[in-house]
Amino acid sequence: MTLVRAALPGLAVAIPGADRLALRHLLIDFNGTLACNGALIDGVAERLSALSQILEIEVLTGDTYGTVAQTLAGLPVRHAVVLTGADKTARVRTLLAEGGGVAALGNGRNDVDMLRAATLGIAVLGPECTHALTLAAAQLVAPDIHAALDLFLQPQRLIAALRP
Repeated sequence: MTLVRAALPGLAVAIPGADRLALRHLLIDFNGTLACNGALIDGVAERLSALSQILEIEVLTGDTYGTVAQTLAGLPVRHAVVLTGADKTARVRTLLAEGGGVAALGNGRNDVDMLRAATLGIAVLGPECTHALTLAAAQLVAPDIHAALDLFLQPQRLIAALRP
């Protein structure tokens, strides 16, 4: 017997005066975004669990500290170790080609093109700093990972931030 996971509902948000935002995937950088010094930031696990009921979540990382597999074990997210920012961007393009919008969260230089390619790119400020080019590539800048993830749990915040 093969178990088939039902498709997640995704997130659709009507932005007054702009195109409707329709998301199916959430791609997230690990170190500096979800984690500090290779350890998950407090409060992130609970948010990822809640978001996994709405969006397909995938963590893309260079895995600087070698902790991603252990740290994300038991959480309802996929992860992949990638070599370059181009690998992250390629994943965004693949998901877009398959259908459904992609939101991307990141803080590093290797996240710049991923944020640009995504339907919605969000730069995350955090304790490991954020590259200036990442800020320029993003549509939104979140003061921390909690605020970034909460945008999808409280979509009215997206409306407030994205309306023209």
